Amino acid sequence: MAPAVEAGAQSGAHPDRMDFAQWMPAIQQRVERALDARLPSVDLAPAKLHEAMRYAVLGGGKRVRPLLAFAAGELTGAPDATVERIAVAIEFIHAYSLVHDDLPCMDDDVLRRGRPTCHVRFDEATAMLAGDALQSEALAVVVDAPLAADPARNTGLLRMFALACGSRGMAGGQAIDLAAVGQSMTLPELERMHSLKTGALIRASIMMGAGCGDTYDENLDARLSRFADIVGLAFQVVDDILDVEASSSELGKTAGKDAMQNKPTFVSILGLDAAKARLRQLHREAREALAGLGERARRLSEIADFIILRKH
Repeated sequence: MAPAVEAGAQSGAHPDRMDFAQWMPAIQQRVERALDARLPSVDLAPAKLHEAMRYAVLGGGKRVRPLLAFAAGELTGAPDATVERIAVAIEFIHAYSLVHDDLPCMDDDVLRRGRPTCHVRFDEATAMLAGDALQSEALAVVVDAPLAADPARNTGLLRMFALACGSRGMAGGQAIDLAAVGQSMTLPELERMHSLKTGALIRASIMMGAGCGDTYDENLDARLSRFADIVGLAFQVVDDILDVEASSSELGKTAGKDAMQNKPTFVSILGLDAAKARLRQLHREAREALAGLGERARRLSEIADFIILRKH
């Protein structure tokens, strides 16, 4: 893997002194370089599979999960190189989930991040294998070196990562989502589904980013756990609102898809105005969860604002 480039190096500013408008692209660029360095080259066989993997991962996305990992790492003095590995692994899992989510056997979508989905650009079999390979690549990244000096904590972080990806996390949420098409759901059922499908990786990003630092403790764990649950839920509420209000060109994916597929959403259950009110409530709760953590939590607070106030 190529040597890491410190966030802010290109601007000459120390990350702690950068405003959010500088810090966010610096982290995004750092993660993009790390992803590029970790992915297999198209010069290696099987070239088509490696091309599909790179297509699925590089050159798109807001990198919200890596941003959250780095922001949480600032709370506990986590080593940047370790947080970078966590960010890369989680972004590989996220990219694989999108590739599989877009397949005809699932959501059957043709647009992702403003360009053809992986199975449209290549073919269904290659897209399926690209997702499978990205999952394996993610595992290789997190086991390259310990994530924490304490063996018990290291094992706990690896277990957290595995559970976030599987049937008790993201994959389980997707299964519930597929089964819910055309069905009615209560609000608690919908929130439970998205706490798995969307929230599990967001939660892992925050908890693992902080968990590899030296000053992690139980009090911080409780606060971050609460914040992670709120932000994961808020992320999906925003997605549901934008699916109604934004265009495909703004979103980079097919707008109005949830309604077309008759999927239960926060908008379909609550109505648009009530969904927006719920989002404002979650915004307040996210800030409250970080209260008392001081300047160390500034980046997490800024990312919460970014996630909740985004327009795409």
